[in-house]
Amino acid sequence: MIAGLPSYVNLTFVLITLVVFFWFIFILFQATHKFGDARTRRNVSVFIAIVVVWLIVQGLLALSGFYLDFNSMPPRLALFGILPVLTIFIVAPFLLAKIKRFTHSLSLEGLTYLQAIRFPVEIVLLWLFIYGAIPELMTFEGRNFDILVGITAPLVAYVCFTRKIASHNLALIWNFIGLALLFNIVINALLAAPTPLQQFAFDQPNIAVAHFPFIWLGVFVVPVVYIAHIVSIQQLWRQI
Repeated sequence: MIAGLPSYVNLTFVLITLVVFFWFIFILFQATHKFGDARTRRNVSVFIAIVVVWLIVQGLLALSGFYLDFNSMPPRLALFGILPVLTIFIVAPFLLAKIKRFTHSLSLEGLTYLQAIRFPVEIVLLWLFIYGAIPELMTFEGRNFDILVGITAPLVAYVCFTRKIASHNLALIWNFIGLALLFNIVINALLAAPTPLQQFAFDQPNIAVAHFPFIWLGVFVVPVVYIAHIVSIQQLWRQI
């Protein structure tokens, strides 16, 4: 864990990760009920088990200090943390298209409300900046405008899906904006980490991603909100 960081920061982020995990599972199981077949339930259960193992392994690696060796070639963080996430970013749209019968049954309302988690994430990022674990540019005081997605997510979900008083075109545009803002912070975070890819923030680099529990931000929370955007865009695009 990061030395000198108050325990409430760690605890808050663990709770954020748990909320994302259980909310995402809830959305998946909602979809399985629409199918009702054993094969779908089994596949979803296997997927959830893989995610649990992934979280445990990444958490243990971070706790052991495995990712703190930024001088190894290739950097451990890049090879075992960043590369799998980048692979998800590239492969996810094609993979989800192949199982579109299932992904199109995922709740647009639930996926949109899920994006509200980005508001407390931004608060944690601000705390991490204050305690020297990330640069200012990764906060809403710098180049990170992701907090706007977290603030507007409940409103968009309510008017577009809960009450259905606004056009789905609004949700589609909002998802594209949210996806662009997600890419913005991911790129800035990657280029601020102390790896050979680093381009800025040399005085206060992004080291939080190498520590527990914040390793889960890059290897779990970000991929989940990314997938939520991709699935939502795919569903909403069909309705145009």
